[in-house]
Amino acid sequence: MTDAGTGDGLILAGDIGGTKTALALFSREMGPRNPLAAAVYPSGEYTSLGAILSTFLDGVDAKIEQGSFGVAGPVEEGRATITNLAWEVNVKQLSEALGGASICLLNDLEAMASAIPYLEPGDLDTLSAGEPDPEGAIAVLAPGTGLGEAFLVNVGGRYTAHPSEGGHADFAPTTRLQCDLLGYLQEQYTHVSYEWVCSGVGLPNIYRFLRNTGRAEEPDRMTKALAGAVDPTPIIIGDAMSDDPCELSAMTLDIFINILGAEAGNMVLRLMATGGVYLGGGIPPRILPALEDGRFLRAFRNKGRRSDVLMGVPVHILINPKTGLLGAAYHALEG
Repeated sequence: MTDAGTGDGLILAGDIGGTKTALALFSREMGPRNPLAAAVYPSGEYTSLGAILSTFLDGVDAKIEQGSFGVAGPVEEGRATITNLAWEVNVKQLSEALGGASICLLNDLEAMASAIPYLEPGDLDTLSAGEPDPEGAIAVLAPGTGLGEAFLVNVGGRYTAHPSEGGHADFAPTTRLQCDLLGYLQEQYTHVSYEWVCSGVGLPNIYRFLRNTGRAEEPDRMTKALAGAVDPTPIIIGDAMSDDPCELSAMTLDIFINILGAEAGNMVLRLMATGGVYLGGGIPPRILPALEDGRFLRAFRNKGRRSDVLMGVPVHILINPKTGLLGAAYHALEG
């Protein structure tokens, strides 16, 4: 990390997740894309966000005016518990840690959505350019460890981001095979949401369904690779995206893409998100060729009598891994 030097009125932005914490210090004049200092830390190796902030700011002689942090978890009354991490983050503690700075806590998807109006071509991979409605709402879906959802609405010519817990809505199958998947998971869970079938948690659920119901055989190489794996998702994706995928991995990814496309289309209809759909999270950039081959868009637009609404909606993949961090920073500038 470079020394930010002396200066007043700086903004500290953060993207706080259970796996890693990204921080960036910037000035209003230079903006979020030209940070004075930036670093990424393994979250699990620290006892609190305050400990990471102390490390990051060690030796930096600067007055922090604002702090803006996107956190992986719901934010309620200025407090948040980070998903998959035993931290509680609250506005008061962060303000004290930053010398009385004004603090804003955002859900991580709200932070990601806040970056959308400021994205540049290099931040995106476009599945369909479409014809965006400049006043239409915008939908954001992020399949990573879980399934995050958010949206933006245009108010007076300015887009504002809003969080959502839509990933926990009821999973609605669209094929006979998906109906069987739902029945299989209902025997294990009291409630089957989209997150259980459309995320890093969901991919192994689909894989086990296909394997355990005899719809596809697991080859020895996958049995060995998955034995004792803490997280089977990268292994399943890696095989599915290889030059010689097994039938089981390929079917798993195919179902995942069709469910993701259908839920993205659902969001457009619910929100009239004619301004576009943006796919974030850790999974889409890793499966880009599969998303680009047409399966996603077919599922996205398969809405019967209202398929026409989907035809002109742009669909983009967020390929800049710093989108959440940028969103937290731009949120501070907007405020």
